[in-house]
Amino acid sequence: MHAPDKNKNMASNWFRELRDRIVSTFEDLEEGKHRFDITPWDRENKDEPNDTGSILKGGGEMGIMRGEVFEKIGVNISTVHGTFSEEFRDKIPGGAESKGKFWASGVSLVAHMKNPLVPAVHMNTRMISTSKTWFGGGADLTPTIEFEEDTKSFHNHLKHACDTHDDKYYSEFKEWCDRYFFLPHRNEPRGIGGIFYDYLDKDWDKNFAFTKDVGMAFLNSFTEIVKRRKNMDWTKEDKEKQLVKRGRYVEFNLLYDRGTQFGLKTGGNTDAILMSMPPEVKWP
Repeated sequence: MHAPDKNKNMASNWFRELRDRIVSTFEDLEEGKHRFDITPWDRENKDEPNDTGSILKGGGEMGIMRGEVFEKIGVNISTVHGTFSEEFRDKIPGGAESKGKFWASGVSLVAHMKNPLVPAVHMNTRMISTSKTWFGGGADLTPTIEFEEDTKSFHNHLKHACDTHDDKYYSEFKEWCDRYFFLPHRNEPRGIGGIFYDYLDKDWDKNFAFTKDVGMAFLNSFTEIVKRRKNMDWTKEDKEKQLVKRGRYVEFNLLYDRGTQFGLKTGGNTDAILMSMPPEVKWP
């Protein structure tokens, strides 16, 4: 069932609120020396199909900050609607039944850190509506040099968010994350995991509450890690390892990531979609 406007507005307003909290918190970690550059973007809102065969309307905001703590962080919000191409609609739940009509809103973030002892992180939460409506998202951590304290605290925050709603969520969504963020061509995980979930469609209010808690669990847990590690000394060898590790990030996002493929195949904002790319990377 297509979501009512009230639910769409509640979700899109929350994604914006979470973005604002992230921006404020992470600017504080830069001690006011660096700020996010927020750039609004809009589709042309035409009724003719774009180059991908989809009709895409709406827009969003792309936020980028480059600082002393965050070498590059991108945080995006978007709310878009339209009609999927005939090729793509069959791949999306409810897409064929809605004759391709869809609505989607979400917030996504990727942070690449200056200090290689601070892990990279990814977070995304979203709501999508076709003839079906569901939430999806998650958060995962990619350290260059792993600290067990960071791994435990990150997972504990996410587990608490999951356990508040369903005691089966954490084990199920952790396993899903481990499966999803895996590079088959290298036979290795992208990082130390987190949670990943999709197609939560049974109870809108409960799923929305859970999605909000996931966003806050990410923000609180990652802020703790950054404060703990950002001033630690690191070596040239540590930085070299980080640059190679970032190569794995690029490979996953371009070859396997659903969000990247969804955005590119529906004619989304290319700069916003590819903001996850690191500022510097090496392949040995």
